Amino acid sequence: MVEALHVLNHTFGFSSFRDQQGHIVDAVIRGKNTLVVMPTGGGKSLCYQIPALVREGMGIVISPLIALMQDQVSALNAHGLQAAFLNSTLSLTAMQDLERRIVAGNIDILYVAPERLIQARTINLLQQVKLSLFAIDEAHCLAQWGHDFRSDYLRLDVLPQSFPHVPRVALTATADRKTQHEIARCLQLDQDAQFVCGFDRSNIQYRIQQKNRPKKQLLSFLKEEQKDSAGIVYCLSRKKVEDTALWLQHEGFTALPYHAGMDTQSRQRHQDRFLREDGIIIVATIAFGMGIDKPNVRFVAHLDMPKSIEAYYQETGRAGRDGENATAILFYGMEDVVKLSQMAANSEGNEEFKRHERHRLNAMLGLCEMTSCRRQALLHYFDDSMDTPCGNCDNCIQPPQTRDATEDIRKALSCVYRTGQRFGAVHVIDVLRGSDNEKVRQFSHQTLSTYGIGKDLSTDAWRTIFRQLIVMGFLDVDASAYGNLRLTEKSRPILRGEQSIHLRYEIKVNNTKRSHKIRDDIDQENMALWNDLRACRKQLALENGVPPYIIFSDATLKEMIVYRPLNSSQLIEVNGVGDKKLEQFGEAFLDVIRNHEYA
Repeated sequence: MVEALHVLNHTFGFSSFRDQQGHIVDAVIRGKNTLVVMPTGGGKSLCYQIPALVREGMGIVISPLIALMQDQVSALNAHGLQAAFLNSTLSLTAMQDLERRIVAGNIDILYVAPERLIQARTINLLQQVKLSLFAIDEAHCLAQWGHDFRSDYLRLDVLPQSFPHVPRVALTATADRKTQHEIARCLQLDQDAQFVCGFDRSNIQYRIQQKNRPKKQLLSFLKEEQKDSAGIVYCLSRKKVEDTALWLQHEGFTALPYHAGMDTQSRQRHQDRFLREDGIIIVATIAFGMGIDKPNVRFVAHLDMPKSIEAYYQETGRAGRDGENATAILFYGMEDVVKLSQMAANSEGNEEFKRHERHRLNAMLGLCEMTSCRRQALLHYFDDSMDTPCGNCDNCIQPPQTRDATEDIRKALSCVYRTGQRFGAVHVIDVLRGSDNEKVRQFSHQTLSTYGIGKDLSTDAWRTIFRQLIVMGFLDVDASAYGNLRLTEKSRPILRGEQSIHLRYEIKVNNTKRSHKIRDDIDQENMALWNDLRACRKQLALENGVPPYIIFSDATLKEMIVYRPLNSSQLIEVNGVGDKKLEQFGEAFLDVIRNHEYA
C-alpha cells in the first residue's frame, strides 16, 4: 500500500483514498478476485488503475464502449502512463504496431472491448505477456437480468478458465443483489472481497411527474431552472430523440441528438461537443452515457419512463458527478408502461427473462407512483437504507395529498371483472364513465352493472387509479396482447370489502371530454398545421374510399390544433376520436402534429 499511495499521490494527484477505495485497492493488489459496487463519481477507476500499475505486468480493462476507452486512455496518457486501446477503430498497421508494443512490455494498461477480448487472436496475444489484472468495467452487463444485457459479457467466463492466476475485479455503479450474485458467479469472484459502497447520491434531487404535455413541462424546467446548463434528455425511441433535439434547437437551446441509428462520425462529434463545450444538451436513447466522465452535468431528464430502477439509477447518476447540486426529472405516463411491457414481451429472452423484466418495470412504476420519500425507496431497492426521509426529493419537499380511494378502486376492479378481463384500461375507463362509442356497443357493455358508475371521475383520474392498481399488484397487464387488464389474487379482499386503500390525490371532477368552444377561424400561426391535417385526412380518405368527414370532422381537426396531442392517450381525449379511429388513423395525425410541435 505504500507504493499504492505513492501512485495515488504522484501519478493521479490525490492526497488520500476516499471511503473504501484503499481497502479495495489493497484487496486487488493482494490478488483477490473482487467485486466493487460504487456510486457514479465515487472513484471506481482508481480501484483498478492503481493496482494495475503497482502489480507486475500489464493491466487489461474490459470496457463496453469505444468512446469510453478513448476518453480513459487519453486521461491516462495525460498522466504520463503508457495506455492504449484495442478495438475496431484501429487500422491493421496500427493494430500490428500495438501488438508489438504489448509483447515488448511497453503498455501499462490496455483497454479492450468484450467482443475483441474473447477472440482467439486476443487470447493468444495476452497469454504471451505478464498480466497484472483484468478489470471488468460496467460489470452489470454481465448479468443476464441486468438492465443493459450484452451477450459478449456472458462469455467472459473465459477469464478464470484461460487466466486462472490473474486477479479479476468487476466494477459497476448499478447492481441489485441478484445482479451481484450473477456477476460473482460468472467471474468466480471471492466472497470475502466484495465491496458494496452504498448507492446514495445525496446531491441529486429526484423529481417525478405525470405526463401532461411533457414538452411544455420540460421547457418550463429548462427555462426556469437550467438556463445555460449542460444536461441529458433521455427518450425511448430514435425518432423522438431527433424530434426533441430539433424542437429544443428552435427553442434556443444547443441540443444535439445521439442514438445508435446515427453514423459513427456524427455520434462521436456530438459526444465530443458535449464533453468539451458548456451548455450543451444531449438528447439521447440509452445508447448514450455509459462511462461519460463530464463532471458538471446539472440535470438528467427522462421524457419516457426507464424500463427498470437499475436503468433509472444508472442514467440519473450521470448528473452531478462533481458533487454539486443536480436534478433528475422524469415524466411518465401509462403509455410508457404499455410500450415497455410490449417490448419486454417481444424480446428474444426466455420466459424467465421476460418475467424478470416485468418485475423490474413494476418496481420502476412503483417508484413513480409512490407518495413517500423516493430516495428511501431507491436505496431500499438496492438493499441500502436511509433511516429518515431525504428532504431532497419532490415527495419530501412537497408531500402529495392522499385520499381514501377504496370505493373508486372497487368500481375499477369490478369493471375489469365484468368486462371479462380481456380489455385494456382505455376501454374499461370508457365503460366506467358511460361512454357511448362503437366498441362499448359492439360488446354490449352498456348493459353491465358497472356502466357509467364512474362518471364523477375524469379520464385522467381513472388512468391514475389504474396505474397505481397495477403498481400495487391488484391488477396485472397482459403484455403479450394489447395491455389487457386481469385481476390478481390480491384484489379479492378489496372486492369483498375487507381492505381500504389510500391513493395519491388527483383533481377528479370532470364528467365530459373537453367542452371548450373551438374557434371557427384558424389564425395565421396555426394555418400550416390546419392545412397539413386536412391533407392527411384527404389522403386517408382517398386510400379508404370515403369522404374526408368520415375520417374526422373539421371540429375534430380544430380541437387537435388547440390541444396538440402527442401520443395516443392524449389523442383519445379529443372529441371525435374513438378507439377504432385511434387505431386506424391516430398515428398518421399524431405524426403531423409532432412534426409541427418540433419544427
